Amino acid sequence: MRTPISDTKIGKEIYHLLEQVIETHIPVEIEFKGHTVRISLEDSGKLARLEPHPDCLVGDPEDIVHLDWSGEVHHDIP
Repeated sequence: MRTPISDTKIGKEIYHLLEQVIETHIPVEIEFKGHTVRISLEDSGKLARLEPHPDCLVGDPEDIVHLDWSGEVHHDIP
């Protein structure tokens, strides 16, 4: 990570810095009143990147709820 940018310099460069963070995915740190503030992209998790597949299930979803698997279970397997 680079050296933090001073708060006096940020006013002139804010749009440039935001574009830079978006393009490079590298956070920018800003020194403000003795604190360091970081501008970074939001971390989207794996679930946020899932794509819907509406045609995946063929039939009535309620049929799955009422399936009886008791005839398929064999408890004698070691």
